Amino acid sequence: MYLPQQFEEARLEVLHQLIRSHPLGTFVVLGDTELIANHMPFLSDPHAGPCGTLRAHVARSNPVWRQLGGPLEALVVFQGPQAYVTPSWYPSTQADGKVVPTWNYAVVHAYGRPRAIEDPAWLLEHVTQLTAQQEAGEALPWKVSDAPQEYRDQMLARIVGVEIPLARIQGKWKMSQNRPLADRLGVIAGLQSRASDEARAVAELVLERMRSSPG
Repeated sequence: MYLPQQFEEARLEVLHQLIRSHPLGTFVVLGDTELIANHMPFLSDPHAGPCGTLRAHVARSNPVWRQLGGPLEALVVFQGPQAYVTPSWYPSTQADGKVVPTWNYAVVHAYGRPRAIEDPAWLLEHVTQLTAQQEAGEALPWKVSDAPQEYRDQMLARIVGVEIPLARIQGKWKMSQNRPLADRLGVIAGLQSRASDEARAVAELVLERMRSSPG
């Protein structure tokens, strides 16, 4: 990933928080003759290993799990808030017109050597934790134990676990840090004016970065 220093986010707790907030990752591995990408929700454990560990599962009928266990790293991409930024929000546009559109976004790239796990106890614990995390905000949270045991065992037999101890993890928070203060204030106001939760989330990140590095 192209990562200018001003956009870099290296704090492990911030990177894993984005993963928890946006757990659907793009899991990329090298197959026999091509890159293989799958999209699946991950659990993030920031305390397992120096960079943390990711855990997920795939359908047993998905051949990707048979590609795991080799010497090559896989890549998992997690996309956080993102939004288009128009030059019309920049006061500097009126000064010289030397501006272009851009895109603000937060993203995490996580790298490690994945392994496939077929142990039923591991799989049960994994899907229980994943379900509990995602059901936490529901009025009537559903639990894995709510399903009949025979059916649950059948479903577990149809999946394979994926565990990735992370060797490295990178974060890019491109939030107008390269613009003058007045332009960043214009970006915040413009994003807040949009009827979009995601645009407003980006506005919050621009403001957060502005406070930590006023420029």
